[in-house]
Amino acid sequence: MSLKTSHLAFKARVDNQIHNEMMRKAIVKAQETIGTNRQKMVDELGHWEEWRDLSKQIRNHVLANLDAYLHQLSEKVIQNGGKIYFAETAEEATAYIRQVALEKKAKKIVKSKSMVTEEIGLNEVLEKEGMSVVETDLGEYLLQIVGDKPSHIVVPAIHKDRHKIRQELHDTLGYDGPETPEAMTLFVREKIRQDFLEADIGISGCNFAVAETGSVCLVTNEGNLRLATTVPKTHIAVMGMERLAPTFKEVDVLITMLARSAVGAKLTAYNTWLTGPRLEGETDGPEEFHLVVVDNGRSKILASEFKEVLRCIRCGACLNTCPAYRQIGGHGYGSIYPGPIGSVISPLLGGYEEFKELPYACSLCTACNSVCPVKIPLAQLILKHREHIAQNGMTPAAERLSIFGFNFANSHPTLWKVGVNLGAKVAGKLIKNGKAPIEVGALAEWTKARDLPSAEGQSFRDWFNSRGK
Repeated sequence: MSLKTSHLAFKARVDNQIHNEMMRKAIVKAQETIGTNRQKMVDELGHWEEWRDLSKQIRNHVLANLDAYLHQLSEKVIQNGGKIYFAETAEEATAYIRQVALEKKAKKIVKSKSMVTEEIGLNEVLEKEGMSVVETDLGEYLLQIVGDKPSHIVVPAIHKDRHKIRQELHDTLGYDGPETPEAMTLFVREKIRQDFLEADIGISGCNFAVAETGSVCLVTNEGNLRLATTVPKTHIAVMGMERLAPTFKEVDVLITMLARSAVGAKLTAYNTWLTGPRLEGETDGPEEFHLVVVDNGRSKILASEFKEVLRCIRCGACLNTCPAYRQIGGHGYGSIYPGPIGSVISPLLGGYEEFKELPYACSLCTACNSVCPVKIPLAQLILKHREHIAQNGMTPAAERLSIFGFNFANSHPTLWKVGVNLGAKVAGKLIKNGKAPIEVGALAEWTKARDLPSAEGQSFRDWFNSRGK
């Protein structure tokens, strides 16, 4: 699985991103712009909390009846002439898609934006077979040509400004035009247009699958997806198993919330509905349609105390409001899924060994809770992760020893009193100008941006007793 995006340790990643001025400025600007536009859309829609409640109910209903809706979906896909494959693991999903591509003798594959294909490491598997895989979403394409990874769920290249993008287009593709978005977009469009015409297979994600009809709903802001899913002879859609809606009626609600929460718009530019391969007499669409439904740990999440995270509709609103994400960007998390949602879901999908630091990349300010359109209690779930990490002894040894010492002293009143009095005297002598003479571990990290309080050499109890007398 390629959920992890960096070989660097957490602190090294964070340090790199903290000093990346371009990234931080770009994210601040994006957060402020999207946040302002989102609020306008929220106010215009009205009754926002009622919409959130309804969205939460829809998603909870789907999760409570997931087996039934997946069964209904599979029957409808087959009735429509398509094929459906349920993959328990990332490896099973990529193996199935690889086999389809080999049977089609595919040489070139065009892809639209898909987080789940990033999650399962699909591109790498296909490229090992000598196939050319072209990302056709503009942001994903700009990252692909320089070997970079997405840093946002909705806006993959949010960490770059137009000056950087122009330079990379010049260095990799020989672009000599101006650094205006229009000119650079036209250049990329002309580059990849032939790829659509030459592609043997088109691969897409799936925002929502409609159980009632076997349709897949795809929400984009560019026209690339419609080319990727209709021009090649074979279309493969890949979806997380929880991304379902019973009927179009519920999808209408979810899309309303998705667009407003993601980019602050009433609707995205393109809302595409696909139902199986093209039928006899039809001129548009692929000859074959495959739907790959990915579990990859979601069943375990559904049976756990973290099941509420499966309500997520991947709007990215939590990233757009998160102060931690604002400072360290997506790459600071080292996961395909960054921000508050990544801090919850990455340890669940990838394990604590890989992502145990992410729940600590959070101040528990709960801003993410207030903007989530499906009311996921992200801050509380992050706190649950911290509890699990501590209970499983996965925190640093020095931290565990410190907590043990604190608990021991706190449970012995005499020892606590002696320690407080002695500590007050020592602190009064050693702390000068907000700094201690020896700073290690968490204390050193904490005092990089803060001063220690000046101690007066007297404990609170002594001070209180002397005031009383």
